[in-house]
Amino acid sequence: MLVCIDRDASMHELLHETTHFAVNILSSRQEALSRRFSHPDADRFDGIGYARAASGAPILDDVLAWLECRIVARHAAGDHTVIVGEAEAGESGGERPLLYYRGGYAALER
Repeated sequence: MLVCIDRDASMHELLHETTHFAVNILSSRQEALSRRFSHPDADRFDGIGYARAASGAPILDDVLAWLECRIVARHAAGDHTVIVGEAEAGESGGERPLLYYRGGYAALER
């Protein structure tokens, strides 16, 4: 798993110091949660249900899928840090995913 984190992001320092991270994949009914986490609010977890993976990384309640990743590399890339993780655990469900495309939320059609 590869994630790119802006060096000005509130989570950058934490991700620079930790050994693991989690990727939470939201379902189509979780747009409000996506919007909440897209803002640089230090209290984004307040009132949100979550559990901790074995590494301590947060797994949000009722997500479509999640991956717990061990960080294997970090690379400076302009104003971002590229973090490469190896998946160690995960789960998935059967709902439709939440998609963000061209500046807005979209539905996956069959």
